[in-house]
Amino acid sequence: MDIKKDILWRVYLCFLGTIILGLFVLGKTFYLQNAEGKYWRGLGDSLHLKYVPINAERGSIYSEDGSMLSTSVPVFDVYVDFGAQGLREKDGKRFKENVDSLSFCLSDLFKDKSQADYKSDLELAYKNNERYYLLKRKISFEALKDLRDFPLVRLGRNKSGFIFDTRDKRINPYVLLANRTIGLSRKDSSKNVGLERTYDSLLKGVSGQRLMRYSAGAYMPVEGAEVDPINGKDLITTLDTYIQDVAEKELMDMLVGNHSTHGTAIVMETATGKIKAIANLGEQVDGSFNEDLNYGIGKATEPGSVFKLATLLSLLDDKYVTIDSKVDCEGGAKYFHGLKIKDSHLGTGVITVKDAFTRSSNVAFAKLATQYYESQPMKFWEHLDRFRLNKMTGVEIVASSGKPTIKKPDSKNWQKTTIPFMAHGYEELVTPLHMLMLYNAVANNGKMMKPYLVNAIREHGVDVMTYNPEVLVEKICSDDAIRQAKECLKAVVDSAHGTGHKVLFDSAYSISGKTGTAVTALNNTGYNKGNKIYQASFIGFFPSEKPIYTMAVVIQNSKNSKLIYGADVSGKVFKKIADHIYNHYLSKPSEKKIQEDTLMHQYYGMKSDLNAIFSNVNIAYKDSIETGVWREAGMLKNKAALTQPTQLITNGNITPNVTGMGLKDALYLLENKGMIALVSGKGKVVSQSIAAGTNFKKGQKIYLMLN
Repeated sequence: MDIKKDILWRVYLCFLGTIILGLFVLGKTFYLQNAEGKYWRGLGDSLHLKYVPINAERGSIYSEDGSMLSTSVPVFDVYVDFGAQGLREKDGKRFKENVDSLSFCLSDLFKDKSQADYKSDLELAYKNNERYYLLKRKISFEALKDLRDFPLVRLGRNKSGFIFDTRDKRINPYVLLANRTIGLSRKDSSKNVGLERTYDSLLKGVSGQRLMRYSAGAYMPVEGAEVDPINGKDLITTLDTYIQDVAEKELMDMLVGNHSTHGTAIVMETATGKIKAIANLGEQVDGSFNEDLNYGIGKATEPGSVFKLATLLSLLDDKYVTIDSKVDCEGGAKYFHGLKIKDSHLGTGVITVKDAFTRSSNVAFAKLATQYYESQPMKFWEHLDRFRLNKMTGVEIVASSGKPTIKKPDSKNWQKTTIPFMAHGYEELVTPLHMLMLYNAVANNGKMMKPYLVNAIREHGVDVMTYNPEVLVEKICSDDAIRQAKECLKAVVDSAHGTGHKVLFDSAYSISGKTGTAVTALNNTGYNKGNKIYQASFIGFFPSEKPIYTMAVVIQNSKNSKLIYGADVSGKVFKKIADHIYNHYLSKPSEKKIQEDTLMHQYYGMKSDLNAIFSNVNIAYKDSIETGVWREAGMLKNKAALTQPTQLITNGNITPNVTGMGLKDALYLLENKGMIALVSGKGKVVSQSIAAGTNFKKGQKIYLMLN
């Protein structure tokens, strides 16, 4: 009995322990599900599920005339889920029946591996039950369309396991055209350049999300668990593809032909400040040229003589001189505080300010600036400040915009020689766009416009944001100063001794502008003899009387360049580009009326041929007879009449008269009668060897002279 109680006690104790353990497990389970459930479920999901971004379709960039300059095209990564239920059912029957033909098609399409290699790779991946096997990266849409029709693939995703992951590839359809201005779009947007960087937030849109499940060593998308992206907006630029194309072509021809190192050409619409073209070309290591840097906007250099316009405007606006004032060039060479300034053409004496500008005398402008501004340098600096030569241009490509350097009188690097050297284009750094803005302001009667590259932001074909012309300075100087400066700029080209006359004068339209040849140091080794190279410039506008376009061409030459001066290098490029623009957009077709032909013309031929000819060329005609094959056509003042031929066209063995006929009709008539025609000359028949109206024999030869 005691043994029985002892056994029961132990059983009860075990039973109680089991109940307590069960209650503990249930309690812990309840606690985990409710108190800590959210945490543990999140941790589990983080190990097996994750959201990956789906990039939005990037907006396109267009020219003002509607041409596509940059766009995104879809490319596809191809994966295979070898664990797909439809692929593995019935012991993989579907896969085994199609693997040979699929391998053949893949090899034929991609041509990167043999059929045997594709089959071996697919079978191994199937054997290993790979869930996200990468078959091919970055295939085109055309290749995808072919792939969808391949054996096994055409059965659909569930039965084939094929997964297509779409992403975008950025392309520039025009390749080189304005490539640096449009910019590059990279995966890391901080490394973008050009408009692609400035407007990145608008172009890229809003990314979506896709839920991915981790399985068998790889992540696979979960169907139906996606948030669609919002595509980017389109950019409509101010660029004109025609002007851009000719600007790049003419710039390229000069760079290659003259062995120059780099250059830029910028075309601006005078009234608005729209940049219609900006070409930037630099020499590469292999000797080719490419849009490597934005030389027009991002590279500040000493401008040389094109800067003399700023000095001239300052002097005229302060009324220190007029363009008729006299200045002594002192033979073309003079020392200023121990440093020599000289002209490219020595021997010049006393001339007018206008002549000094047209001849581009360094000495004259250094003397004038020293005379009037050396004691009051801030007054000169204030003019340059009003011309915005010390400020950023404001163009949209901020990241690559070159920062100008205009010395201020209270700065540490201001020297006694600063004023005379600044006056003719040294001891300051500005970009070609800075100088273009100044010249454009003169062309625009003193109104300085902000340069801009974007007309509108467009979404689904509708403009959601537009950009209008913006005035930066309403008046850079007095009207009288502008008038006199325009006269000087026109004389640079029109005057026989103007530096631009030889190259730019012979045009169907008038050009105003200024040449510039700046001496630069080779590899920053100083201006010692043998180390000098030259930057050639020409900046101007056309037509002079009512400017429509303003253009800057700046080219850096090399030691191997045969041409070095502004007119010979950049002036030639300016004129060629301007000629294209003028002929394409500005020249008017001749309004001279074509006078009616009052001469009487006679033709002979078959009725059907004459009818067809007159009908096709829309010449009114009247046929006065109803019968017969042959007609004589008389045409006067673009009207024709068909009549019975007055010349002899006979039956039988009588030689017909074929003079005045075309060769086709003459041969038809003579050979149908059995004669053999031998021909010399071109045109109509003017003589025949057998007289008309005489008898002939079958097979007899007749010689025809055409003229």
